[in-house]
Parts: sequence; C-alpha cells; structure tokens
Amino acid sequence: MRAIRALLASALTGLSLTLATATAPLQAAEAPIHFADLNWESGSLITGILRHIVEKGYGLPTDMLPGTTITLETALAKNDIQVIGEEWAGRSPVWVKAEAEGKVVSLGDTVKGATEGWWVPEYVVKGDPARGIEPLAPELRSVSDLPRYKEVFKDPEAPGKGRFLNSPIGWTSEIVNAQKLKAYGLSDSYVNFRSGSGAALDAEINSSIQRGKPVLFYYWSPTPLLGKHKLIQLEEPPFDAKAWETLTDPANPNPQPTRSLPSKLSIGVSTPFQKQYPEVAAFFARVDIPIEPLNKALAQMSEKHQDPRQASEDFLKAHPDIWQPWLPEDIAARVSASLK
Repeated sequence: MRAIRALLASALTGLSLTLATATAPLQAAEAPIHFADLNWESGSLITGILRHIVEKGYGLPTDMLPGTTITLETALAKNDIQVIGEEWAGRSPVWVKAEAEGKVVSLGDTVKGATEGWWVPEYVVKGDPARGIEPLAPELRSVSDLPRYKEVFKDPEAPGKGRFLNSPIGWTSEIVNAQKLKAYGLSDSYVNFRSGSGAALDAEINSSIQRGKPVLFYYWSPTPLLGKHKLIQLEEPPFDAKAWETLTDPANPNPQPTRSLPSKLSIGVSTPFQKQYPEVAAFFARVDIPIEPLNKALAQMSEKHQDPRQASEDFLKAHPDIWQPWLPEDIAARVSASLK
C-alpha cells in the first residue's frame, strides 16, 4: 500500500511540474532585452506597450537605450540593442544593408494607414472666417507651387527665403527632406530648419497654428497632431524607387524628385534576438494596432503629459480586445493580472 501511495505521489508531483512548466514565464535573460528609446510619441507609446507585455507576460527584464534613428539601427545590426518598437523598415541605407546581410528582421505590419509628407494648416489655403484669417496661399496644392509662396512662409532669420520645418537631425526623414528640398528646386527659396527634437518640432507647429500663422512642415501619422488640427498635405511626384535611393543618400549630389516610400511600420529586431526568443518574436509578428485608437491614446498622452509607460498601461487596460489576440491565453492572462 505504501508503495502504491509513493507511486501516486510521484506521479502527481511529475504532473504538477509538467503543468507548471507549460505555463511558466520564459527563463529570464542574464542581461535585459535592450529596446530602442524612441523620441517620438507613437514610438515611445508602442515601445511601452511591448515592454509591458514582455516583462509581465513573458517574465523577461527589459531596459531602453537612447540614440538617433541611424545609430539605433546600427546598434540593432550589432545586437547591441535587440528591439526597435516602431521601425519604418526599408527607409534608411543602414537598415537596408543590415537586412540584406541577415542581421535584422522586420516583424509584422503593426500600424496600417501610416503616412508622412509635407503639410500646411488648412487656413493657409482656405482661410478661416471664424478666426478672421484670410487665405494666404489660395492656389497652393503641390510642392511645385512653393517657390511663389516663400514670402508667406518667410524665415525670420533669412530675409527673402521661406522656412521649411524639417525633422530633427539624426532622423532618417531629416536626410530625405533635405534631399527633397534640392530635388524640388527649393534650396534657393527655403531654409532647411531642423528642430532639436520631436517635441521642439511639435511646439513650433502648435504655436504657429494657435496664433493662426502660416507654417510649412514635415510630419507623419500615427500622431496626435494630425487628428488635432485641420491640415492639408501637399502633393508630391509619384513614387519612384530609383529616385528614392537618391533621397536616402545624403552624399548624392543630384537627388531626384519623388514622394516617400509607402509607409510600413514594423517591429525591428536583431536576428540573434529572434533566434533566442522565438515565442516573443512570434508575438511581435502578430501585433496590429488600429490607427484610430492609437491616435486617440497619443492625443491623451500629449494632453495629460503622461509618461509613456503609464500611457501604455492605460492603452492595455482600455483595449484588451486589441492586444489579447496577439498572445497565447496564458501569457494574456498574466498581462491582464498585471493591469489590475
């Protein structure tokens, strides 16, 4: 009888260990998983969402390392960081080279409907009777119209020239926009003004719009700004792949005109990370965030001056229907428990 009891106890213990193993978090890494510390709102919010799920669902430690887009992509190729939460894949030569060499991988199609381009407030073209604003550039439709409206967007520090608000230095889009100014024949009529950060760019645009002043700027979506203001995107020449290569190369002396590469947002990971954590990589590949709730969350984060980690927790609490399908049931249950 004692032998039978011992066998039963042993069997139950083995079963308990098997069940525990089936639902246990992944074994923690000796070092944390390094995420890129992205300095724009959508990038920081998406990074916060991913980090929370990796930490609370998979039981893996994470941290963030800062840098410009190009330096972060370079670090990813060397596995010095492992994850870029919002990667505009295929845009920079650094990414293209690293992907061709098998050092980095873009996972998923995380935010559909993303866009970027050159914008002006709607009142610049159409006016705003409620604010007493007359249209200053009524025939402005395309980047080709900009030379005759340089006085409308005049640069206070460069008489006779307009001001174009570019991305901060270090962003891939800053290089592209600088080359576009040359390709569109605007170098002699517009100053290429680079903000110190994404926040500084936002502040300059919002200040101009609040005062009803004309402003010409580069911007992208998903962002709170595009949902907050009435804007007009200027037309650009049709996309041409060969011309695009000349825009992404800052050393090219003869850039050719084209609109930007169609936007596809993914999660960028290093190849060693994908091999070490296939379960997490599979989760990343399933991430799909609808743009409307994302823009709403970004607007709330901006208005309330929320820390991205708090904003990401609020998003996860508000939208379990969005993120739970990305995860196995046991992982989703752990994340849900962490939000209570």
